[in-house]
Amino acid sequence: MEIEKIFLYRITHIKNISHVLSHGITQKSSIHANPAFQAIGDKSLIDNRGGKQATVDNGDLFGAKATLITLGDFIPFYFGVRMPMLYVIQVGGNFAKEQKPQDIVYIACSLKSIIANNLRFYFTDGHATDHFTTFYDSEKVNEISEIIDWKAIKSKYWGGQENLDAKRKKQAEFLVQDDVPVQCIRRYGVYNETAKEKMIKFGVDGSIIKIIPNAYY
Repeated sequence: MEIEKIFLYRITHIKNISHVLSHGITQKSSIHANPAFQAIGDKSLIDNRGGKQATVDNGDLFGAKATLITLGDFIPFYFGVRMPMLYVIQVGGNFAKEQKPQDIVYIACSLKSIIANNLRFYFTDGHATDHFTTFYDSEKVNEISEIIDWKAIKSKYWGGQENLDAKRKKQAEFLVQDDVPVQCIRRYGVYNETAKEKMIKFGVDGSIIKIIPNAYY
């Protein structure tokens, strides 16, 4: 898949959209951070990522060049939709409060725009907290089409012991260290017409809002 065709997806509560329209997708430590941010994720996982470190070695385990990063310092994106985390968010459980699908919005950014805006980033070939996952830096971005398992990304079935590695690969991440400006956002995805109308009232151009119920559980 060409870089020009790769999109990065982040889900957020619809209440956060007004702030996104004004400031983009912001880091929690940013001077532009949303003081009224409505969280939807698994709090235990978020807290764990806050202090979890990972080694970026581009797959070269014995290489001299490696960078140590802290996951909590980055804004995470996925390469696809309907991820396992969304299931947890919709049904509730662990440390995630159940959310209605119409309150969850997909924000889609183009990889090309992230690169063009010189944002600092890393990416993985699987879930960032899994010890089997490899981390890559921007020097490897031209190889991203071969590194990411697109079949796993698009798979609708990821449950069961037999699919553990496919589930890991499905949750490959793109980690951005900076605030992501509004101009990087190409479109929004919502569950139904009611959510779309609410987004339009916030000020989102209706032409870039797509109703995608199949992207939800």
